[in-house]
Amino acid sequence: MAKTLLLLIVAFVTLDFVVSSVLSWLNTKWMTHPVPPELEGLYDEEKYRRQQDYMRTNKRVSLIARCVSFALTLVILGFGLLGWLDNQCKAWTEIPVLQVILFLVIYNLFNTVIGLPFSYYSTFVIEERFGFNRTTHKTFWLDAIKSFVVSTVLSAVLMGVVYWLYQTFGQQFWIWATLVCAVFMIFFSMFYSNLIVPLFNKQTPLPEGELRDAITAALKSFGSRFKDIYIINGSKHSTKANAYFTGFGPKKRIVLYDTLQDRMTNEEIVAVLAHEFGHYKHRDTFKSLLMSIVMVAVNLFVFSLLVNNPDLPAALGGTAPSFILALVAFSLLFSPIGLLLDPATSAISRRAEYRADAFAASHGYGESLISGLKKLASHALSNLTPHPLVVWYRYSHPTLAQRIRAIRVSNNKDND
Repeated sequence: MAKTLLLLIVAFVTLDFVVSSVLSWLNTKWMTHPVPPELEGLYDEEKYRRQQDYMRTNKRVSLIARCVSFALTLVILGFGLLGWLDNQCKAWTEIPVLQVILFLVIYNLFNTVIGLPFSYYSTFVIEERFGFNRTTHKTFWLDAIKSFVVSTVLSAVLMGVVYWLYQTFGQQFWIWATLVCAVFMIFFSMFYSNLIVPLFNKQTPLPEGELRDAITAALKSFGSRFKDIYIINGSKHSTKANAYFTGFGPKKRIVLYDTLQDRMTNEEIVAVLAHEFGHYKHRDTFKSLLMSIVMVAVNLFVFSLLVNNPDLPAALGGTAPSFILALVAFSLLFSPIGLLLDPATSAISRRAEYRADAFAASHGYGESLISGLKKLASHALSNLTPHPLVVWYRYSHPTLAQRIRAIRVSNNKDND
Protein backbone atom coordinates (compact mmCIF):
# COMPACT_ATOMS: atom_id res chain seq x y z
CA MET A 1 0.00 0.00 0.00
CA ALA A 2 2.88 2.39 0.83
CA LYS A 3 4.29 1.94 -2.70
CA THR A 4 0.90 2.69 -4.19
CA LEU A 5 0.64 5.88 -2.15
CA LEU A 6 4.14 6.87 -3.25
CA LEU A 7 3.18 6.38 -6.89
CA LEU A 8 0.06 8.49 -6.34
CA ILE A 9 2.15 11.24 -4.73
CA VAL A 10 4.59 11.20 -7.65
CA ALA A 11 1.67 11.29 -10.08
CA PHE A 12 0.09 14.28 -8.30
CA VAL A 13 3.41 16.17 -8.11
CA THR A 14 3.88 15.52 -11.82
CA LEU A 15 0.32 16.65 -12.57
CA ASP A 16 0.91 19.93 -10.73
CA PHE A 17 4.15 20.47 -12.66
CA VAL A 18 2.49 19.73 -16.00
CA VAL A 19 -0.52 21.99 -15.31
CA SER A 20 1.72 24.90 -14.23
CA SER A 21 4.00 24.42 -17.23
CA VAL A 22 1.14 24.23 -19.73
CA LEU A 23 -0.49 27.37 -18.32
CA SER A 24 2.83 29.22 -18.47
CA TRP A 25 3.38 28.06 -22.05
CA LEU A 26 -0.10 29.23 -23.06
CA ASN A 27 0.54 32.64 -21.55
CA THR A 28 3.85 32.94 -23.38
CA LYS A 29 2.25 31.99 -26.71
CA TRP A 30 -0.59 34.48 -26.18
CA MET A 31 1.72 37.43 -25.43
CA THR A 32 1.80 38.51 -29.08
CA HIS A 33 -2.00 38.49 -29.30
CA PRO A 34 -3.42 41.90 -30.36
CA VAL A 35 -3.70 44.39 -27.52
CA PRO A 36 -7.36 45.04 -26.53
CA PRO A 37 -8.78 48.33 -27.85
CA GLU A 38 -9.10 49.69 -24.27
CA LEU A 39 -5.30 49.45 -23.87
CA GLU A 40 -4.11 50.73 -27.23
CA GLY A 41 -1.37 53.31 -26.77
CA LEU A 42 -0.49 52.16 -23.25
CA TYR A 43 2.90 51.08 -24.56
CA ASP A 44 4.73 52.72 -27.43
CA GLU A 45 6.55 50.37 -29.82
CA GLU A 46 9.85 50.45 -27.95
CA LYS A 47 8.28 49.97 -24.51
CA TYR A 48 6.10 47.16 -25.82
CA ARG A 49 9.21 45.29 -27.00
CA ARG A 50 10.71 45.90 -23.56
CA GLN A 51 7.59 44.54 -21.88
CA GLN A 52 7.67 41.40 -24.04
CA ASP A 53 11.35 40.90 -23.22
CA TYR A 54 10.62 41.33 -19.50
CA MET A 55 7.83 38.75 -19.58
CA ARG A 56 9.83 36.20 -21.57
CA THR A 57 12.85 36.59 -19.31
CA ASN A 58 10.71 36.00 -16.23
CA LYS A 59 9.04 33.01 -17.87
CA ARG A 60 12.38 31.38 -18.66
CA VAL A 61 13.68 31.79 -15.12
CA SER A 62 10.36 30.59 -13.71
CA LEU A 63 10.52 27.48 -15.92
CA ILE A 64 14.05 26.68 -14.74
CA ALA A 65 13.03 27.14 -11.11
CA ARG A 66 9.97 24.94 -11.62
CA CYS A 67 12.05 22.20 -13.28
CA VAL A 68 14.67 22.27 -10.52
CA SER A 69 11.97 22.06 -7.84
CA PHE A 70 10.24 19.20 -9.66
CA ALA A 71 13.47 17.25 -10.14
CA LEU A 72 14.51 17.69 -6.51
CA THR A 73 11.07 16.62 -5.32
CA LEU A 74 11.29 13.42 -7.38
CA VAL A 75 14.76 12.70 -5.97
CA ILE A 76 13.58 13.31 -2.40
CA LEU A 77 10.57 11.05 -2.89
CA GLY A 78 12.43 8.37 -4.83
CA PHE A 79 15.21 8.01 -2.26
CA GLY A 80 12.95 8.35 0.78
CA LEU A 81 14.97 11.33 2.06
CA LEU A 82 12.08 12.70 4.13
CA GLY A 83 11.92 9.39 5.97
CA TRP A 84 15.70 9.58 6.50
CA LEU A 85 15.36 13.13 7.89
CA ASP A 86 12.59 12.00 10.24
CA ASN A 87 14.81 9.18 11.55
CA GLN A 88 17.67 11.64 12.06
CA CYS A 89 15.47 13.99 14.06
CA LYS A 90 14.37 11.08 16.25
CA ALA A 91 18.03 10.16 16.80
CA TRP A 92 18.92 13.71 17.86
CA THR A 93 16.20 13.99 20.53
CA GLU A 94 13.75 11.70 22.30
CA ILE A 95 11.21 14.49 22.86
CA PRO A 96 8.46 13.98 20.21
CA VAL A 97 7.48 17.65 19.85
CA LEU A 98 11.14 18.64 19.33
CA GLN A 99 11.44 15.94 16.67
CA VAL A 100 8.55 17.56 14.79
CA ILE A 101 10.00 21.07 15.17
CA LEU A 102 13.49 19.96 14.10
CA PHE A 103 12.06 18.32 10.97
CA LEU A 104 10.12 21.49 10.16
CA VAL A 105 13.12 23.79 10.65
CA ILE A 106 15.40 21.70 8.40
CA TYR A 107 12.65 21.26 5.79
CA ASN A 108 12.08 25.04 5.71
CA LEU A 109 15.81 25.72 5.54
CA PHE A 110 16.18 23.37 2.56
CA ASN A 111 13.33 25.04 0.67
CA THR A 112 14.72 28.50 1.45
CA VAL A 113 18.23 27.63 0.27
CA ILE A 114 16.88 26.12 -2.97
CA GLY A 115 14.81 29.22 -3.70
CA LEU A 116 17.45 31.83 -2.85
CA PRO A 117 19.51 31.64 -6.09
CA PHE A 118 16.41 32.24 -8.19
CA SER A 119 15.26 35.08 -5.93
CA TYR A 120 18.73 36.64 -6.11
CA TYR A 121 18.84 36.36 -9.90
CA SER A 122 15.35 37.79 -10.23
CA THR A 123 16.21 40.76 -8.00
CA PHE A 124 19.72 41.67 -9.11
CA VAL A 125 19.64 40.59 -12.75
CA ILE A 126 16.08 40.76 -14.10
CA GLU A 127 14.58 43.52 -11.93
CA GLU A 128 17.87 45.45 -12.09
CA ARG A 129 18.05 45.15 -15.87
CA PHE A 130 14.53 46.54 -16.32
CA GLY A 131 14.93 49.36 -13.81
CA PHE A 132 12.73 48.08 -10.98
CA ASN A 133 15.23 47.01 -8.34
CA ARG A 134 16.26 49.28 -5.47
CA THR A 135 17.24 46.51 -3.08
CA THR A 136 20.84 46.50 -1.89
CA HIS A 137 22.73 43.25 -1.38
CA LYS A 138 22.75 43.89 2.36
CA THR A 139 18.97 44.40 2.44
CA PHE A 140 18.39 41.30 0.31
CA TRP A 141 20.34 39.00 2.62
CA LEU A 142 18.97 40.57 5.82
CA ASP A 143 15.41 40.21 4.50
CA ALA A 144 16.09 36.59 3.51
CA ILE A 145 17.37 35.78 7.00
CA LYS A 146 14.52 37.61 8.71
CA SER A 147 11.93 35.94 6.44
CA PHE A 148 13.33 32.51 7.24
CA VAL A 149 13.47 33.16 11.00
CA VAL A 150 9.99 34.67 11.20
CA SER A 151 8.30 32.01 9.04
CA THR A 152 10.14 29.17 10.77
CA VAL A 153 9.43 30.41 14.29
CA LEU A 154 5.75 30.98 13.55
CA SER A 155 5.28 27.64 11.77
CA ALA A 156 7.27 25.79 14.47
CA VAL A 157 5.16 27.28 17.25
CA LEU A 158 1.92 26.51 15.42
CA MET A 159 3.03 22.98 14.52
CA GLY A 160 4.22 22.36 18.06
CA VAL A 161 0.81 23.33 19.44
CA VAL A 162 -1.03 21.23 16.83
CA TYR A 163 1.14 18.21 17.62
CA TRP A 164 0.55 18.66 21.37
CA LEU A 165 -3.20 18.74 20.66
CA TYR A 166 -2.84 15.51 18.69
CA GLN A 167 -1.02 13.85 21.59
CA THR A 168 -3.63 15.11 24.04
CA PHE A 169 -6.90 14.56 22.17
CA GLY A 170 -6.03 11.87 19.62
CA GLN A 171 -8.11 11.90 16.44
CA GLN A 172 -10.36 14.63 17.86
CA PHE A 173 -7.40 17.02 17.79
CA TRP A 174 -8.66 18.57 14.55
CA ILE A 175 -11.44 20.47 16.38
CA TRP A 176 -9.02 22.19 18.76
CA ALA A 177 -6.39 22.61 16.07
CA THR A 178 -8.93 24.43 13.88
CA LEU A 179 -9.70 26.82 16.73
CA VAL A 180 -6.00 27.45 17.32
CA CYS A 181 -5.35 28.03 13.61
CA ALA A 182 -8.35 30.36 13.40
CA VAL A 183 -7.11 32.45 16.34
CA PHE A 184 -3.63 32.49 14.81
CA MET A 185 -4.96 33.66 11.42
CA ILE A 186 -7.23 36.33 12.92
CA PHE A 187 -4.44 37.62 15.16
CA PHE A 188 -2.02 38.07 12.26
CA SER A 189 -4.70 39.57 10.05
CA MET A 190 -5.13 42.23 12.74
CA PHE A 191 -1.51 42.77 13.73
CA TYR A 192 0.48 41.87 10.60
CA SER A 193 1.09 45.52 9.75
CA ASN A 194 2.13 46.26 13.34
CA LEU A 195 4.32 43.24 14.02
CA ILE A 196 5.68 41.80 10.77
CA VAL A 197 5.88 44.68 8.28
CA PRO A 198 8.19 46.82 10.51
CA LEU A 199 10.78 44.04 10.34
CA PHE A 200 11.18 44.73 6.61
CA ASN A 201 9.88 48.24 5.95
CA LYS A 202 9.43 51.53 7.72
CA GLN A 203 5.89 52.84 8.12
CA THR A 204 5.23 56.47 9.00
CA PRO A 205 1.94 58.38 9.32
CA LEU A 206 0.99 60.19 6.13
CA PRO A 207 1.87 63.87 6.76
CA GLU A 208 -0.68 66.64 6.62
CA GLY A 209 -1.20 68.03 3.16
CA GLU A 210 -3.26 67.83 0.00
CA LEU A 211 -3.08 64.03 -0.32
CA ARG A 212 -4.13 63.37 3.27
CA ASP A 213 -6.94 65.93 2.98
CA ALA A 214 -8.15 64.29 -0.25
CA ILE A 215 -8.08 60.81 1.31
CA THR A 216 -9.81 62.00 4.49
CA ALA A 217 -12.56 63.72 2.49
CA ALA A 218 -13.10 60.62 0.35
CA LEU A 219 -13.25 58.32 3.37
CA LYS A 220 -15.79 60.64 5.01
CA SER A 221 -17.95 60.43 1.88
CA PHE A 222 -17.73 56.62 2.12
CA GLY A 223 -19.01 56.78 5.70
CA SER A 224 -15.68 55.64 7.09
CA ARG A 225 -13.83 56.67 10.24
CA PHE A 226 -10.40 55.45 9.19
CA LYS A 227 -7.77 57.62 10.84
CA ASP A 228 -4.61 55.56 10.55
CA ILE A 229 -3.08 56.35 7.14
CA TYR A 230 0.53 55.28 6.69
CA ILE A 231 3.26 55.59 4.07
CA ILE A 232 5.53 52.57 3.67
CA ASN A 233 9.00 52.88 2.15
CA GLY A 234 8.39 50.41 -0.65
CA SER A 235 11.06 52.24 -2.67
CA LYS A 236 13.58 50.51 -0.40
CA HIS A 237 12.99 47.37 -2.47
CA SER A 238 11.39 48.30 -5.79
CA THR A 239 10.01 51.11 -7.92
CA LYS A 240 6.70 49.24 -8.23
CA ALA A 241 3.75 50.66 -6.30
CA ASN A 242 0.84 49.40 -4.24
CA ALA A 243 -1.72 50.32 -1.60
CA TYR A 244 -3.86 48.28 0.77
CA PHE A 245 -6.18 48.24 3.75
CA THR A 246 -5.17 45.99 6.62
CA GLY A 247 -6.38 44.90 10.04
CA PHE A 248 -9.73 44.63 11.77
CA GLY A 249 -11.58 46.74 14.30
CA PRO A 250 -9.33 49.24 16.11
CA LYS A 251 -6.27 47.88 14.28
CA LYS A 252 -7.42 48.71 10.76
CA ARG A 253 -5.21 51.04 8.76
CA ILE A 254 -4.51 52.28 5.23
CA VAL A 255 -1.02 51.72 3.85
CA LEU A 256 0.33 53.54 0.79
CA TYR A 257 3.63 52.77 -0.92
CA ASP A 258 5.77 55.90 -1.22
CA THR A 259 6.26 55.04 -4.90
CA LEU A 260 2.57 55.73 -5.55
CA GLN A 261 3.18 59.46 -5.24
CA ASP A 262 5.88 59.20 -7.89
CA ARG A 263 3.53 57.56 -10.40
CA MET A 264 0.03 58.92 -9.80
CA THR A 265 -1.93 62.09 -9.13
CA ASN A 266 -3.71 62.56 -5.80
CA GLU A 267 -7.05 61.88 -7.52
CA GLU A 268 -5.74 58.58 -8.90
CA ILE A 269 -4.35 57.55 -5.51
CA VAL A 270 -7.72 58.28 -3.90
CA ALA A 271 -9.40 56.23 -6.65
CA VAL A 272 -7.15 53.26 -5.89
CA LEU A 273 -8.01 53.63 -2.20
CA ALA A 274 -11.70 53.82 -3.12
CA HIS A 275 -11.25 50.41 -4.75
CA GLU A 276 -9.55 49.09 -1.61
CA PHE A 277 -12.29 50.56 0.55
CA GLY A 278 -14.79 48.75 -1.69
CA HIS A 279 -13.17 45.51 -0.51
CA TYR A 280 -13.51 46.68 3.07
CA LYS A 281 -17.14 47.74 2.54
CA HIS A 282 -18.04 44.35 1.07
CA ARG A 283 -16.09 42.58 3.83
CA ASP A 284 -13.99 40.73 1.28
CA THR A 285 -11.05 40.33 3.66
CA PHE A 286 -13.32 38.83 6.31
CA LYS A 287 -14.92 36.50 3.76
CA SER A 288 -11.51 35.38 2.51
CA LEU A 289 -10.35 34.75 6.06
CA LEU A 290 -13.51 32.78 6.84
CA MET A 291 -13.05 30.70 3.68
CA SER A 292 -9.45 29.97 4.68
CA ILE A 293 -10.53 28.85 8.14
CA VAL A 294 -13.16 26.54 6.64
CA MET A 295 -10.54 25.02 4.32
CA VAL A 296 -8.19 24.50 7.27
CA ALA A 297 -10.98 22.76 9.17
CA VAL A 298 -11.78 20.47 6.23
CA ASN A 299 -8.11 19.60 5.72
CA LEU A 300 -7.55 18.89 9.41
CA PHE A 301 -10.70 16.78 9.65
CA VAL A 302 -9.73 14.59 6.69
CA PHE A 303 -6.17 14.36 7.99
CA SER A 304 -7.45 13.26 11.41
CA LEU A 305 -9.05 10.24 9.72
CA LEU A 306 -5.73 9.22 8.18
CA VAL A 307 -3.11 10.42 10.67
CA ASN A 308 -2.61 6.99 12.25
CA ASN A 309 -2.34 5.15 8.93
CA PRO A 310 1.23 3.71 8.89
CA ASP A 311 1.30 3.71 5.08
CA LEU A 312 1.46 7.51 4.94
CA PRO A 313 4.90 7.90 6.59
CA ALA A 314 6.07 4.67 4.93
CA ALA A 315 5.31 6.17 1.51
CA LEU A 316 7.91 8.87 2.22
CA GLY A 317 10.53 6.45 3.48
CA GLY A 318 9.53 6.47 7.13
CA THR A 319 10.28 3.37 9.18
CA ALA A 320 8.06 4.19 12.18
CA PRO A 321 4.85 6.10 12.95
CA SER A 322 5.40 9.82 12.34
CA PHE A 323 2.93 12.68 12.67
CA ILE A 324 4.98 15.09 10.56
CA LEU A 325 5.63 12.56 7.75
CA ALA A 326 1.95 11.66 7.71
CA LEU A 327 1.11 15.36 7.42
CA VAL A 328 3.54 15.93 4.51
CA ALA A 329 2.26 12.82 2.71
CA PHE A 330 -1.33 13.89 3.25
CA SER A 331 -0.65 17.42 1.91
CA LEU A 332 0.87 15.93 -1.25
CA LEU A 333 -2.01 13.50 -1.70
CA PHE A 334 -4.54 16.27 -1.12
CA SER A 335 -2.92 18.62 -3.68
CA PRO A 336 -5.28 17.69 -6.57
CA ILE A 337 -8.14 19.17 -4.54
CA GLY A 338 -6.34 22.49 -4.75
CA LEU A 339 -5.97 22.12 -8.50
CA LEU A 340 -9.69 21.48 -8.80
CA LEU A 341 -10.63 24.38 -6.52
CA ASP A 342 -8.31 26.94 -8.14
CA PRO A 343 -10.80 28.03 -10.84
CA ALA A 344 -13.57 28.50 -8.25
CA THR A 345 -11.42 30.49 -5.80
CA SER A 346 -10.03 32.58 -8.66
CA ALA A 347 -13.56 33.32 -9.89
CA ILE A 348 -14.67 34.39 -6.40
CA SER A 349 -11.65 36.67 -6.11
CA ARG A 350 -12.23 38.25 -9.52
CA ARG A 351 -15.87 38.87 -8.62
CA ALA A 352 -14.72 40.71 -5.49
CA GLU A 353 -12.37 42.84 -7.61
CA TYR A 354 -15.21 43.79 -9.95
CA ARG A 355 -17.35 44.78 -6.95
CA ALA A 356 -14.55 46.92 -5.51
CA ASP A 357 -14.06 48.65 -8.88
CA ALA A 358 -17.81 49.27 -9.12
CA PHE A 359 -17.77 50.81 -5.63
CA ALA A 360 -15.06 53.26 -6.69
CA ALA A 361 -16.94 54.06 -9.90
CA SER A 362 -20.21 54.63 -8.02
CA HIS A 363 -18.46 57.37 -6.01
CA GLY A 364 -17.20 59.16 -9.11
CA TYR A 365 -13.71 57.69 -9.25
CA GLY A 366 -14.18 55.45 -12.29
CA GLU A 367 -12.07 57.36 -14.81
CA SER A 368 -9.41 58.22 -12.24
CA LEU A 369 -9.20 54.55 -11.30
CA ILE A 370 -8.80 53.60 -14.97
CA SER A 371 -5.99 56.10 -15.51
CA GLY A 372 -4.32 55.02 -12.26
CA LEU A 373 -4.50 51.34 -13.16
CA LYS A 374 -3.08 52.09 -16.60
CA LYS A 375 -0.13 53.91 -15.07
CA LEU A 376 0.56 51.08 -12.64
CA ALA A 377 0.36 48.48 -15.41
CA SER A 378 2.55 50.51 -17.77
CA HIS A 379 5.26 51.10 -15.18
CA ALA A 380 5.25 47.46 -14.05
CA LEU A 381 5.46 46.23 -17.67
CA SER A 382 2.37 44.11 -17.07
CA ASN A 383 1.17 41.51 -19.55
CA LEU A 384 -1.79 43.04 -21.36
CA THR A 385 -2.79 39.84 -23.17
CA PRO A 386 -2.84 36.87 -20.77
CA HIS A 387 -4.34 33.68 -22.18
CA PRO A 388 -8.10 33.40 -21.38
CA LEU A 389 -7.66 29.89 -19.94
CA VAL A 390 -4.92 31.12 -17.60
CA VAL A 391 -7.12 34.01 -16.50
CA TRP A 392 -10.01 31.64 -15.83
CA TYR A 393 -7.86 29.15 -13.96
CA ARG A 394 -5.35 31.21 -12.00
CA TYR A 395 -5.98 34.96 -12.11
CA SER A 396 -7.22 36.43 -8.82
CA HIS A 397 -7.83 39.75 -10.64
CA PRO A 398 -9.61 40.39 -13.93
CA THR A 399 -7.34 41.53 -16.73
CA LEU A 400 -6.82 45.27 -17.06
CA ALA A 401 -8.98 45.39 -20.20
CA GLN A 402 -11.79 43.52 -18.42
CA ARG A 403 -11.62 45.91 -15.46
CA ILE A 404 -11.75 48.98 -17.70
CA ARG A 405 -14.77 47.66 -19.60
CA ALA A 406 -16.59 46.85 -16.34
CA ILE A 407 -15.77 50.27 -14.80
CA ARG A 408 -17.13 52.07 -17.85
CA VAL A 409 -20.30 50.00 -17.72
CA SER A 410 -20.67 51.06 -14.07
CA ASN A 411 -20.06 54.69 -15.04
CA ASN A 412 -22.79 54.52 -17.70
CA LYS A 413 -25.25 53.00 -15.23
CA ASP A 414 -24.51 55.71 -12.70
CA ASN A 415 -25.02 58.42 -15.36
CA ASP A 416 -28.39 57.04 -16.50
